[in-house]
Amino acid sequence: MAEIAVIRTGGKQYIVSPGQRIKVEKLPIKEGGEVVFDEVLLVDDAKKVEIGTPKVAGVKVQGKVLKQGKAKKVIVFKFKAKKREKKKRGHRQPYSEIEILKIERK
Repeated sequence: MAEIAVIRTGGKQYIVSPGQRIKVEKLPIKEGGEVVFDEVLLVDDAKKVEIGTPKVAGVKVQGKVLKQGKAKKVIVFKFKAKKREKKKRGHRQPYSEIEILKIERK
């Protein structure tokens, strides 16, 4: 069984393991840069599971920023019947694609 961890970034939680690629809320790091997630909520290796209260002490997850991009456009349409009121807007959420390199313990 591979080692897994639950990290928190951008107000969301992600289950990650080394070698995995994830898309997270945009981080202010250039492509090719290193990123360290220190908000690790849970760590599970083959031997035992550690659950943080709220974070697991001494555990960090290292990753590499592969790409900065924008998601597909989502149309936001607001309409009020019988009032001649309508609004149409588009939104593209920025993201950072990250490859998880390793889960590090102290």
